[in-house]
Amino acid sequence: MNEFQSAKLEYESPEIPRELESRVRAGIAEGKRRAGRRRVTVRTFTAIAACFAVLFAGLNLFPTFAAAAAEVPVVGQVFRVLTVRSWHQSDGDATYDVSQPAVSGGGDFAEKINQEIQKRVDEKVAEGNQAIQEYKEAFLSTGGTEAEWAQHDNKVSVTYSIKSQTDTTVSFVIDSNVSIADAYQEEYYYNLDVADDQELTLKDLLGDDWVNVCNTSIKQQIAGSKDPSVFFDASMGGFTTVDENTGFYINAAGNPVVVFPRTTIAIGAMGQVEFEIKK
Repeated sequence: MNEFQSAKLEYESPEIPRELESRVRAGIAEGKRRAGRRRVTVRTFTAIAACFAVLFAGLNLFPTFAAAAAEVPVVGQVFRVLTVRSWHQSDGDATYDVSQPAVSGGGDFAEKINQEIQKRVDEKVAEGNQAIQEYKEAFLSTGGTEAEWAQHDNKVSVTYSIKSQTDTTVSFVIDSNVSIADAYQEEYYYNLDVADDQELTLKDLLGDDWVNVCNTSIKQQIAGSKDPSVFFDASMGGFTTVDENTGFYINAAGNPVVVFPRTTIAIGAMGQVEFEIKK
């Protein structure tokens, strides 16, 4: 049995934890605290496929998972980006779509990252479920009927996409979304240096003067856009500067692409705004 087959067997045979109830409650509590806020978390995560079914068994939401275990091309000699869980389910109130990635290999570094991303995905699905149940309760209590509620197309999704990969680096983004409100959409950017077992920062890619390099490029791109008026000015909460929490991914050319969520620096029609920062 090779490394991938062993990992796949382990992922598909999780042990049921005794702390199920506390995990469910903690996930929902976290969801309530985070509801209504938009933010981008800039960290470097990878994942193992732990047990979504365990977390939500008490909620009776989901059936047996279909383990995708679809292997994406090898990254270097150690890491592989895998889809370790992929499932679709409807419970009558919402449709759930989850595609969960993992990076296999890497020892303690990968294990730590695996635990981080599993926690993140658990929280986002719990948050989505809680938000939809609260929305349903409010809808029915204000005169809506069960028949009218059944016409709603509520969705909770967690998906990912690989932005770039080389022999030593991999960059991918996980997108989580609850269809009832934009406030529930979040992106998590993972930029890994698989040779040195560390996350990559804008400083690593652009040097010590990275803040000035980014700010200068972004302001030039805004000024040179077809319609600069769609961007908010500083008095309206528009772009001022990047910092350590600014989201970014690495594109195929090896350049960082700085990302701002919808309505943070420009009108909503612009959607998510991206700026490639060329080295």
